[in-house]
Amino acid sequence: MRKTTILFLWLWATLLLFSACSHKSGKRPSVRAVYYWATQFDIDSAKRNFLTRHDISRMYVRYFDVVADRSGQPMPNATLRFLTLPPNDVEIVPTVFVMPECLRGDNRLLAQRIVARVKQMNATNDVEGVKEMQIDCDWTASTRHAYNLFMAEMLRLCHSHNMRLSSTIRLHQLSQAPPPADRGVLMMYNTGDVANPDCHKPILNMRDAAPYLSRLNDYKLPLSTAYPVFAWRVLFRGRQFVGILHSDDDYPQLPTDSVCLRQPTMDDIREAVRAVEKRRSDANDEIIVFDLSNNNLKRFNTNNYEEIYHRGRSAGRSSNR
Repeated sequence: MRKTTILFLWLWATLLLFSACSHKSGKRPSVRAVYYWATQFDIDSAKRNFLTRHDISRMYVRYFDVVADRSGQPMPNATLRFLTLPPNDVEIVPTVFVMPECLRGDNRLLAQRIVARVKQMNATNDVEGVKEMQIDCDWTASTRHAYNLFMAEMLRLCHSHNMRLSSTIRLHQLSQAPPPADRGVLMMYNTGDVANPDCHKPILNMRDAAPYLSRLNDYKLPLSTAYPVFAWRVLFRGRQFVGILHSDDDYPQLPTDSVCLRQPTMDDIREAVRAVEKRRSDANDEIIVFDLSNNNLKRFNTNNYEEIYHRGRSAGRSSNR
């Protein structure tokens, strides 16, 4: 009996040691996730195949934007329409984009309206089992205090409804104290100036991102990381930035205008994933692709996506699932 007890304790201690080493090395399997950033929610066969092939278990879905009207009052804009039901085997995280100028008013009331609207959209569209909400806002040092007040109320309301709250974290925000939230998502993109015709990699250039990552390991908030697979078609008139073309008729075009394609390469993304892995491997415990659209699914192949989800390493045989 004594030998059995000693053997059991030895096995238990070995298991604990192995678990601790695995946690420290950052080699745990990643949670695989995607953003869905559109005005219509439509999971067609191509998207469904992607979710299944790559074992996607979480989807961050943009529900609506909050913008200021002419009087400066916050109002919802570009609300998502559900054309298909959300997959029942994928966790949905409702995500709301908030313009910084909307933080100037009553932040408590703004938070209450956002939570109420998200819950109403969940009920209307049969989105069940929501465990988390996310706020996306490009706040700066001048709006940080207002954002923190707003997020403190959001955190209180989410917890009262048994939900977590997450916040997107842009690279420049790493130099600021974290906002009130249960966790954050590091947005590893939009590193350059899209309006500059000489900036050929405004979405992702690791030379621009590297200085911000020096602060990553000391950032006092649990993090996941989102990596870009999207492209921009940028319209220039001479050397003057006109806008980003989402469709050909977004802006009137002159014969002398030029449309430049800006997109990250697989080498860019691979370098970004490895840079985060080196600085803070736990931030890659959940890897999120931005974003799930049919155009983006054609931009890279299955092996490329598997490599992203394998923390920038070759996926081997599993890439052919």
